[in-house]
Amino acid sequence: MLGAERYYILREAGTERPFTSALLNEHRRGIFSCAGCARPLFSSATKFESGTGWPSFWKTLPGSVSTRADHSLLMERTEVLCERCGGHLGHVFDDGPRPTGLRYCMNGLALNFQTA
Repeated sequence: MLGAERYYILREAGTERPFTSALLNEHRRGIFSCAGCARPLFSSATKFESGTGWPSFWKTLPGSVSTRADHSLLMERTEVLCERCGGHLGHVFDDGPRPTGLRYCMNGLALNFQTA
């Protein structure tokens, strides 16, 4: 049901190539939700241009995600998962803008967008 690319990202913790997501340039008001289960994850009000090549946000919607340590690239990162379905969304880093200082760097294929 997800298709091969979304399955790879959401269920096998894959990563899409940078600068390939249609959501990278999505600037309308709305909600970004999990492509695996439709749980709302991010408000467009928290999206920002990080220059990394992936849609980035400085805050999640309350109770929408969980995190866990990821040592897959011989370094410690923090993986971000959908709280409902456990789908891999991306990673969170501590180099984002105020007020949180966080950068939720998400795979665009892990997300769907709906205008407000």
